[in-house]
Amino acid sequence: MTENLKPGQTAPVSAQYEIIGPRGGHTGQERTVPKGSQLPPTPESGQSYRIADRTKNKSGR
Repeated sequence: MTENLKPGQTAPVSAQYEIIGPRGGHTGQERTVPKGSQLPPTPESGQSYRIADRTKNKSGR
């Protein structure tokens, strides 16, 4: 899944979400979000999230 998700959207799976910069670059920051929760606000405007590492349990599928 390479789709970028916006802050406030519902997390489709439990995973660590990497914060992506406005032009698509890596920021080196990640947030752990459980499935069904809203993605938190990003540190700067224009940033988005991308799944970096799915949770290794039933809810990460």
